[in-house]
Amino acid sequence: MAAKELFCRSLTSFTRIPARKVRIADVVIGGGEPIAVQSMTNTDTNDTEACVAQIGRIHAAGCDIVRLTAQGKREAANLENIADGARASGLGHVALVADIHFTPDAALVAARYVDKVRINPGNYDIARLPELLAVCRQRGIPIRVGVNHGSLSARMVEKYGDTPMGMVESAMEFLRECRRHDFYDVVVSMKSSNVRVMVHAYRLLVSAMMAEGMDFPLHLGITEAGDGAEGRIRSAVGIGALLADGIGDTVRVSLTEPPENEIPVARAIISYFENREHSGKVGDINDISLYSPYEYKRRRTVAEGNVGANHPPVLYGELDDEARKALEAGRIVLLESQTDNAPAEWRAAVLNMASRGDDRPVILHKRYNEESMDTLRIKAACDFGMAFIDGLADGIWIENEYPEVTPDSHPAAETEITPKLIGELALSILQAARVRMTRTEYIACPGCGRTLFDLQSTLAAVRAETSHLTHLKIAVMGCIVNGPGEMADADYGYVGAGRGLVTLYKGKEIMRRSIPQSEAVPALVELIRSCGDWKDPA
Repeated sequence: MAAKELFCRSLTSFTRIPARKVRIADVVIGGGEPIAVQSMTNTDTNDTEACVAQIGRIHAAGCDIVRLTAQGKREAANLENIADGARASGLGHVALVADIHFTPDAALVAARYVDKVRINPGNYDIARLPELLAVCRQRGIPIRVGVNHGSLSARMVEKYGDTPMGMVESAMEFLRECRRHDFYDVVVSMKSSNVRVMVHAYRLLVSAMMAEGMDFPLHLGITEAGDGAEGRIRSAVGIGALLADGIGDTVRVSLTEPPENEIPVARAIISYFENREHSGKVGDINDISLYSPYEYKRRRTVAEGNVGANHPPVLYGELDDEARKALEAGRIVLLESQTDNAPAEWRAAVLNMASRGDDRPVILHKRYNEESMDTLRIKAACDFGMAFIDGLADGIWIENEYPEVTPDSHPAAETEITPKLIGELALSILQAARVRMTRTEYIACPGCGRTLFDLQSTLAAVRAETSHLTHLKIAVMGCIVNGPGEMADADYGYVGAGRGLVTLYKGKEIMRRSIPQSEAVPALVELIRSCGDWKDPA
């Protein structure tokens, strides 16, 4: 796909990409409506009371679209009881979505009771799609064509490889079938645990839909983002990189935490882009053919000390003596954001440097005025992530100038902002963009009704034993539906295989099957040792 086939209306001014309106119960997405927030229960779909209670907690946190897994006809049928229970609890306005994998019959049952049905083209027989469309049309409910990087069909992988293009074609095949049946109440998603893959896939999808005259609204999300600060930063880097170009109509932040914790994070990301259309144009780009939005290509620069060329991107405080002298002499460019649209501003400036043949390294700089570390993380990740996903920069400098906050006025745990935490934030942004790895990366799913063990405590136990292995990516996955695929680029995987049972992977290869969960973390450590990847803690 040629770079001139733009995935957005403008690279230099903020404009949301037009999408058709799709109604999900009382919530409307697309058509210029506010970006909606979604989440998903992690309770057993057969447990009506637990599901209704969790829907209530998610809604109380500020969410009006809630998804539930329906892995079989039994769970799909119980969605009727859950929907009735939600109405009886005063939650009848909350849109309920059924999540379907492998079982078209379950989708047909679920479609009788919910407000939207999500299907995965990687494991849903397209020959059964017309049946589902007929039921959804009769009830006036939409579907989501939800592609997962980790569960592409064997046919797509054989033709396109495990690539963003394979994800796009997987979606387009289903979208064309929907159009053939004159069914347009469709939402699309292109999720991956790899932030770079996710961003490229959505951009390619938008371009492909534009080429075929489609305008379906988009559901954004990073799968298996993890928890804590890392999960929030990774989500903001990927979702923010798309929202910055006007892509996206509804958002789900997937954290390995109680689902209600996802809502404030999603709200914070979305709110950062509100009113951005008034930010104005950041300037012209002389030659957009130099931009590579669909695959990672790092801009070629000369080396100045430890900055540029083949050096991984650096933090400003890491510049060596030679690099500092080069910065003072102007041989390294410090680009400080002067607008509230930093991603577009930096992109235009760096691409124009490239068009002039200017191969000096670039360090991106922005000053913030935040009183909360949580807020600073979200805003900085949304601002800086795109440039590193696109390979445009060689360094990062985040500053915060908010006056000192005293413990008497604010809880210190929420507001403490220190140089150490800012440095960790910068490194996390670089890691989320896959340009520099400085810590163990955990690919951990948020859990759902298919999960047969406590993901939050399990992730904590795995982290406690392995967080010093900064050269590794370790996946902790609740089940086999997306687990083995979404952790495809992980070095090791801990995947639920049944109630209380875990299967361990090295890369894509199963190493030990169905280990009792009580033995699984020590077994993972022993596996890492036996493969020669273990290092004792310093």
